Amino acid sequence: MEVKKKLLDIVRDKIRFKHYSIKTEKSYVGWIKHYIFYHNKKHPIEMAKPEIEQFLTHLAVERKVSPSTQNQAFSALLFLYKEVLGIDMSMWNIQALRAQERKHIPQVLTKEEVKKVIDNLTGTYQLIVYLMYGCGLRMSEALNIRIKDIDLP
Repeated sequence: MEVKKKLLDIVRDKIRFKHYSIKTEKSYVGWIKHYIFYHNKKHPIEMAKPEIEQFLTHLAVERKVSPSTQNQAFSALLFLYKEVLGIDMSMWNIQALRAQERKHIPQVLTKEEVKKVIDNLTGTYQLIVYLMYGCGLRMSEALNIRIKDIDLP
């Protein structure tokens, strides 16, 4: 257990050294933990291509994750092996069963529906929704905006 903790600390240090975002750090550490626990706390240095393929296939088949989620987990493992453990995986040719793309038709509001939503909000909430709608911001982008980010005339 002590080895895993030290390994994850090394992962965090390497991610910070490379100036990855805090969300990427949390995501990668989470996927690496999941990978280690999936293989009964075996150290990644003792595992290779078959274990990675087994884990990624498990995500697609049993956990039914989306392709982007599976790719994120794979990216975390690539980072672990290449950047932290110094193992070149380029010759491994990882062949895991790929997650199926879900057919998703986005729900789009009409202009009138958007106007009704905005008209039913007040104050700061209305301003945030105006910014999100008018500028095409994501929720996290709108919530992290600062006064100095806005160019006022």
